[in-house]
Amino acid sequence: MRILIIEDDNDTAAFLSKGLKESGFAVDRAATGPDGLHYATSETYDAMIVDRMLPGMDGLTIVQTLRAKGNATPVLILSALGQVDDRVRGLQAGGDDYLTKPYAFSELLARVQALLRRGSPGAAETSIKVGDLELDLLARTAKRAGKPIDLLPREFRLLEFLMRHAGQVVTRTMLLERVWDYHFDPQTNVIDVHVSRLRQKIDKGFAPAMLHTVRGAGYRLSPEPA
Repeated sequence: MRILIIEDDNDTAAFLSKGLKESGFAVDRAATGPDGLHYATSETYDAMIVDRMLPGMDGLTIVQTLRAKGNATPVLILSALGQVDDRVRGLQAGGDDYLTKPYAFSELLARVQALLRRGSPGAAETSIKVGDLELDLLARTAKRAGKPIDLLPREFRLLEFLMRHAGQVVTRTMLLERVWDYHFDPQTNVIDVHVSRLRQKIDKGFAPAMLHTVRGAGYRLSPEPA
């Protein structure tokens, strides 16, 4: 499942991102209000964690803008402002929950999980299917043609990203930024190695092949030939 963190403090964002990833979530991060709104309106997320005070656009304005556009994705607002009136304004702006800083990560995780259990109509699907390949985003399991596929956590994230972009060419840069959180090319073959291992797991013994290399461009997941 995918979580968007909109938080300008890099240490806080890194701490949240690490904890959520270790809990099985795919995480995107934005450091400014405008960037956060762009992510929120151009991608699909199961939940968002939004800091109230942000450069460029405050968190409440982001939430109000999303709600005005009909986006009902669950939002947990984070803020150092903890008075009753502050919490009320956060909820009236469209937030689904409000957590005051400082907080324990275990409480934040429990609140996110509670938001997901509510089954908001804006939440993304809990499974993804492309051809006979299927991911269960809650159980973190995969299967093809009904046969379970054993994936390591990074392989699961890689396959989830490819399946969410099924039929599209996914570049190395996209994979580095969205699956490995690298914003530069580390000049390693890490992507090639993981794609090769993933291809063995999802294509070997099955037909047709689904994970295609697009020469000079990247990769494409599709039941159709490249």
